[in-house]
Amino acid sequence: MTAPQLAPFQYSLLDFGSGRKLEQFGSVILDRYSPSAEGFIASNPKIWPQAIAKYVRKSETEGVWHDGSRLPENWQIAAGQLKFRLKTTKFGHLGLFPEQFENWQWLQRTCQQSSPPLKLLNLFAYTGGSSLACALGGGEVAHVDAAANVVKWARHNAELSQLTDAPIRWIAEDARKFVKRENKRGNKYDGVILDPPTYGHGSKGEVWRIGKHLPLLLGHLNQLLSDDPKLILLTCHSPGFEADTLRALIGEYFPSIRRQAIEAGPLTITDKKGRQLPSGYFARYESVT
Repeated sequence: MTAPQLAPFQYSLLDFGSGRKLEQFGSVILDRYSPSAEGFIASNPKIWPQAIAKYVRKSETEGVWHDGSRLPENWQIAAGQLKFRLKTTKFGHLGLFPEQFENWQWLQRTCQQSSPPLKLLNLFAYTGGSSLACALGGGEVAHVDAAANVVKWARHNAELSQLTDAPIRWIAEDARKFVKRENKRGNKYDGVILDPPTYGHGSKGEVWRIGKHLPLLLGHLNQLLSDDPKLILLTCHSPGFEADTLRALIGEYFPSIRRQAIEAGPLTITDKKGRQLPSGYFARYESVT
């Protein structure tokens, strides 16, 4: 049976400019910090007071929510069959990155086209959007994130999406440690998905710096993939890791794939007036029969 396609989800980018973005998640409208919106001018200043809360950064990694008395403790939005629980965090995140939506559609389609089912590894997997999209398309997923509370959040999203019994392994562990152990076990995967942060810490305080550690991780991942990889998706939001860089990294560390088949470009979100907000970069490869 053909799996249902992801429909446009309950999110809208209403406007952006001057380092901020005005977004609607379901019925909740928020004004959030957005460095990629620097250099732009808001196209509709009159609608910004509709926001029920405003996120203001206080440091490189944390901030506070202002005027949030009307904010729900948590709420849900839909992306077709997928459901996500959202809540505000001190990092300004809500539990979902809208710029990944098109990649979720691509992942679901790619998994649907494969027989037998793809065995996939999702690293830095956050609250499960990519894992759930793969499972919706019939894939089998190892979902890995260092934060146990985030893995619990992802499992809740699976329950909301009626994917509780989907073939997803939920793993709270440092990505590099998990990959090294899987290599020692001799396990193999048909594909890998990863959205590494610029910097971070593993479950036991392991330090992650993308410039130093991403190439090392990709080298270990090449050993972990099958001789004929079917799917690779690498997305980044870090300075210096633009589309051409990501394409080159995949080509260098996965030499068995056809470089000309690697697609790469910007991640963007389009607002109500058709303007595109830069939101990172992607590179991806598929070879499914």
